[in-house]
Amino acid sequence: MTDPTPTFRFPQHLRLKTPPQFKAVYDRKRSVSDGVLVVYAAANGLPHPRVGLSVSKKVGNAVARNRYKRLFREAFRLLQHDLPPGLDFILIPRSGPEPTLEQVKASLAKLAKDAARRVASSVNPDRKGGGDSDTTRGPRGPGSPERGEGSSS
Repeated sequence: MTDPTPTFRFPQHLRLKTPPQFKAVYDRKRSVSDGVLVVYAAANGLPHPRVGLSVSKKVGNAVARNRYKRLFREAFRLLQHDLPPGLDFILIPRSGPEPTLEQVKASLAKLAKDAARRVASSVNPDRKGGGDSDTTRGPRGPGSPERGEGSSS
């Protein structure tokens, strides 16, 4: 018999590693944020969540960036069984003081649920609240499709 106790490992298959994997998540344009994190999300068709980290030089030097990445990986490792399955997440830190592990965990748990709701509503536009399908959007204002076209004499 197998023990149903979840493991808290962080193997390679739970990570986004290649630029096309990151691009697929960014192209879905589903993001949520709070004072600690910005989380981009997209469906991945797998029975588990995956995570990618994007920590820019705006955060600080290499030591600071690596500290953020360690915090984010640890929060994901501890919460992976509580996060919605079948989603890819990209975590980006907000500027400000470095958060604690508990702050990152709380933020990730809340934002992952919010992101899952947004991804689900975009996949199933029949749900209450509608979808964000680009095919149903009209022009954003008078003359917006013509902007940038023609010459201004």
